[in-house]
Amino acid sequence: MSEHGKKSIALVSLGCAKNLVDSEVMLGVLGRAGHRAGAAPEDADVLIINTCGFIRPARDESEKEIRRALGLKRRNPRLKVVVAGCYVERSPAELAGRFAGVDAWLGVRSFDRIDRVVEGRAVRPGPRTFLCSHNSPRLLSTPSGWAYVKISEGCSHRCTFCAIPGIKGPYRSRLPSSIVREARRLSDSGVREINLISQDSSFYGRDLGLKHGLAGLLDALSALPGPEWIRVLYLYPGEVGRELLEAMKAPKVCAYFDLPFQHASPNIVKAMGRGLDGERALRLLDRIRDAIPEAAIRTSLIVGFPGERRREFEILKSFVLRARFDHLGVFTYSPEKGTPAFSLGDTVSEAEKISRRGEIMALQQAISLEKNRRRVGRRMETLLESAAANATRTLIGRGRFQAPEADGIIRVAAPPDATRVLHRVRQVEITHAGVYDLRGRLRE
Repeated sequence: MSEHGKKSIALVSLGCAKNLVDSEVMLGVLGRAGHRAGAAPEDADVLIINTCGFIRPARDESEKEIRRALGLKRRNPRLKVVVAGCYVERSPAELAGRFAGVDAWLGVRSFDRIDRVVEGRAVRPGPRTFLCSHNSPRLLSTPSGWAYVKISEGCSHRCTFCAIPGIKGPYRSRLPSSIVREARRLSDSGVREINLISQDSSFYGRDLGLKHGLAGLLDALSALPGPEWIRVLYLYPGEVGRELLEAMKAPKVCAYFDLPFQHASPNIVKAMGRGLDGERALRLLDRIRDAIPEAAIRTSLIVGFPGERRREFEILKSFVLRARFDHLGVFTYSPEKGTPAFSLGDTVSEAEKISRRGEIMALQQAISLEKNRRRVGRRMETLLESAAANATRTLIGRGRFQAPEADGIIRVAAPPDATRVLHRVRQVEITHAGVYDLRGRLRE
């Protein structure tokens, strides 16, 4: 136990970038209360696990961390274990019954009161999901050059496979002024890249009565003197219109479109409750590339959804070949209780799902390598975000076409005075291309 009743805190953050922001806020709240973050789990007074409950593999990972924490507690009975986040919100009674050694449970409505939980005081959950503001304290855990900014909470779409609306509730936007104030503060602290995140960033502002909320927000952020890059993550494909495309042309805004199409077969898209089948999606991609020729486009897909026969899967493969995405991720379908698709059963075997994921990724690897080879010899803006852990005199960076923690990286030979360029945007000439990653050298 730390002196004067203040505790040393270890926190394990699981799941998506939105969870990471919640974890950073919890650490900020605890720091404001005088507790010390950054302890190793085996040395901490309090171990917090911020769980993900989205799909079965994420829940498995969360349970593994809970078991690990309880193992530490058996060796150190004074350790307090707190489990928080989406999985707790989704299945509180089940978790409490299975993991009796956990000292406290915290859903997604009370992150701003984690200090009370750590100190053993009572916490009554709020009526809705906790929503960040510019007043929320945060202890950033990302490299110094970039940060996430959460612009909303919840989701009002009704995709049949997704449990998020049941966990987080309907879409709730932060006020634009709050987001701009947070972005300004981050920029003043040295953050070069602002990454806007949400369950659906293109929906931003509708609940506030804003007609073109995201476009207006990008205009306001672009007017700030500080950040050099502004990136938008998670755009619902059917909501990308002319106003947003115009806003994405601003010099500070990365021409990066994260569009989770999920599938291309009309039958599967309809069963998923999504908006665009493959042909309509391809027309959207044409509009984006006509408006912004340098646009980088990422998508995510689901294989093995109920009713996906070989015919539907071949439509998906053809779509990937025609779309020529810069980046692509594939998930295997996970039947989730409480979602409409759960009643459809699980008609594709797990082995077949894994095989289909492999087929899609093999197609995309060839596309990715071809696109990367075209970048060889070009100079491009690169955010040099960190030093490589296992390579001497190598810096890790990203281009405007690469989102953090999702896409490839650019390895750059470090100059003698590497600290001069670290966490800054610099010109890099690409010298070598791999399937996902690139190599380059500084050109200043």
